[in-house]
Amino acid sequence: MLDAFRDLGAGLSRFTERWVPDSWVICMILTSIAFALALLGAGVGLEESVLAWGDGVWVLLTLAMQFTIAMVAAHACVSSRPVFRLLDRLAAIPDPERPAQALWLAATFSLVTAYVNWALCLVACALFVPFLCRRNPKVDVRVLIAASYIGLGTVWHCGLSGSAPLILATPGNPLLAPGSGAPVVDRLYPVTETLFIPFNLLYMLAVGAAGLAAAVLLHPRRDPVCLSPAQVEAILPAPPEEPPPAATPAGRLESFRGWIWLAAILLLYPLGHSIVTRGFGTSWTINAYNTVFLAAALLLHGRPAPFLAACRKGVDAAWGIILQFPFYAGIFGLMQNTGLGGWIGDLFARIATQSTYPFVVYAYSAVMNLFVPSAGSKWLIEAPYLLPAGASLDVSVVTVLLAYSYGDSTTNLIQPFFAIPILAVTRLRFGDIVGYTFLIATVCFAVSAIAMALIPPNL
Repeated sequence: MLDAFRDLGAGLSRFTERWVPDSWVICMILTSIAFALALLGAGVGLEESVLAWGDGVWVLLTLAMQFTIAMVAAHACVSSRPVFRLLDRLAAIPDPERPAQALWLAATFSLVTAYVNWALCLVACALFVPFLCRRNPKVDVRVLIAASYIGLGTVWHCGLSGSAPLILATPGNPLLAPGSGAPVVDRLYPVTETLFIPFNLLYMLAVGAAGLAAAVLLHPRRDPVCLSPAQVEAILPAPPEEPPPAATPAGRLESFRGWIWLAAILLLYPLGHSIVTRGFGTSWTINAYNTVFLAAALLLHGRPAPFLAACRKGVDAAWGIILQFPFYAGIFGLMQNTGLGGWIGDLFARIATQSTYPFVVYAYSAVMNLFVPSAGSKWLIEAPYLLPAGASLDVSVVTVLLAYSYGDSTTNLIQPFFAIPILAVTRLRFGDIVGYTFLIATVCFAVSAIAMALIPPNL
């Protein structure tokens, strides 16, 4: 049975290596599917669809900048000298003769970092893979990448940086006070009522354990694809270097540690003040995460020059977000401005009952994540019809929110958008790994389906 599972993963990987194109091309394929659904399903005219797509291209620049800063700040953190040494030491823990140990470590590292912050998971896991390959030369690099990727497909959206729960906890969010019409929700939902309830915590443990076990079991017994020492050295990050002593007044100003402390204090004090005066639940937002990671990057580097150099390299890791986000935003505009999203949501809601609605939301969110891999913006599109439909079936806001969050995570494993950083570092294609991530996603889907059958309708 286990050998058949491994052989299936290897076979799917060979298929996807041949047939799955680059992630930007997949973005355009998804765009074409969205247009087809708008024209043939929702009955929207061609010109209206094209104009709606065009209207959406630039409307998510704020969110794109937030994500870009998150990537840059997380990259700056993990490329600092202290974290570089930590990654190298962690990679030496597994027995080099036992690839499964490297997979356990990679998957656990992914789960922990994803729970803390999605951007940290993306960048830290991408940089951790070369260290693991160097210390564990017999591990299959494709399965290692899949194991390093599972945090985003299991626990991230029900963790501390879950976009949808943070939106509902933010004062003045669009769902509480939209530009027109009645509010979608009538109050704030602090994270203590969403992320920290027992059901969510138990779900994270179950789906995380299932994803980890699946990744370890997928390692092929025969003919693993391993990187040669030369290939490992080519992708291994260079250790951060101490800048030379400043020889000019300008150089001394640029190396003055006081600027680091000033910037860190200016970032952290307002956040701390907000948490103390307004509470953790309403202060802990995406901007708060960016604040924490920018301040952490400053303090980890200690001087302006290495901090700025790390941020410049971090922009390389974020290039996919910068380039692809406008095209995904075009799909956002098509969904929002033509009623396509509402048409799809109504289609699912009509076939649901109180007991089946959580699974419907889960499956719908999973499918829509393939079209709009921005959990926060997608939640703003879907919540205005998912939450009222749930209310009509006597399903609570929290239950709908969690079902949405779980579905949004699962298909990250087969969505190339978030694989960009780890593929850029390892110089592999999405087709090289998606055969394995698909099988992990299948296991996580089965666990989540059971969870949706057990979730109380009124959490």
